[in-house]
Amino acid sequence: MTTIEFASETSRITTRPAVATRVLNAVADMFRAWKNRRAFYRLGEMSDAELADIGLTRADLHVAIDVPFGRDPTAKLRVIADERADTIEDLARKVA
Repeated sequence: MTTIEFASETSRITTRPAVATRVLNAVADMFRAWKNRRAFYRLGEMSDAELADIGLTRADLHVAIDVPFGRDPTAKLRVIADERADTIEDLARKVA
């Protein structure tokens, strides 16, 4: 086997696992998004008081659900809750 034949053979062998890894990662991402959406819908079943305990409002749920299907609405909720917590902490510092 010449060097050129060996080089073309190796590149083909090394790309197969990379493709399989990408496919598995895509499937895992879709499963994670589906699982997180199910958890997100359970948040909709909570009362307003329970949502307030975790730093959310019902309006936040409506904002977060507008993300495309492949994306995670719970990540959007986390950003909203963090921004609200930062704002509340800033207000508390001004009062004190």
